[in-house]
Amino acid sequence: VKGKIQINNLSFAYDNKNVLENLNISIPEGKKVAIVGLSGSGKSTIISLLLRFFTNYKGEILIDNQNISHFSLNSLRKNIGLVTQETMLFNDSIEANIKYGNLNASSIEIEKAADEAGVSDFANSLPHKLQTVVGESGIKLSGGQRQRIAIARAIIKNAPILLLDEATSALDNLTEQKIQFSIKKLMENRTSLIIAHRLSTIEDADLIYVLDKGKIIDFGKHEELLIKNKLYSQLQLQEELNQEY
Repeated sequence: VKGKIQINNLSFAYDNKNVLENLNISIPEGKKVAIVGLSGSGKSTIISLLLRFFTNYKGEILIDNQNISHFSLNSLRKNIGLVTQETMLFNDSIEANIKYGNLNASSIEIEKAADEAGVSDFANSLPHKLQTVVGESGIKLSGGQRQRIAIARAIIKNAPILLLDEATSALDNLTEQKIQFSIKKLMENRTSLIIAHRLSTIEDADLIYVLDKGKIIDFGKHEELLIKNKLYSQLQLQEELNQEY
């Protein structure tokens, strides 16, 4: 897989309610593309469809010009790394939770991923370091620490496609800024699709799509959209107001 994604004339309804309508999205190989919009606009549904959690949609989703319905689920998901708002951790060591991204990974590879994701920054201060047990759902760790483990897991998976679904929305601004460096490292040389809640995290995206009520209403780069799209500029203004308070 090289990682080019093409979504053509995609429509999807859930419980007879239209969620997405006639979407056309192009994500070139190795590029960073973001989708922004208000809550409930259908952003996360696109991630679910790419991973084939739902298949009853109209239109087509292509990866490297092949319809994803032609891939086995194992093949499809093996080539996609996913970091979401909610990190699923097991009541096991930090090392084991990272290794879940690639069960064949060596201890050296796990340590390298932990360093790159910033996991080592907090793990080295713990008595058992990477062997520290995180508790059920990672309850012994902070939200930022859990998120770094999720990033390390995606690094060690080393998939050519990366999906970030509001990956830092549960974090405070300061923690998010620290983790953004790890995320940028993770996105290098990968096709990345980012579902964003804060525009500050996607200002450098190669292309940004604006989604409203299930429809793409505009696309372009950050500075361009600030000028030409009312919804995008409103989201930016709201973000600035929130930062002031």
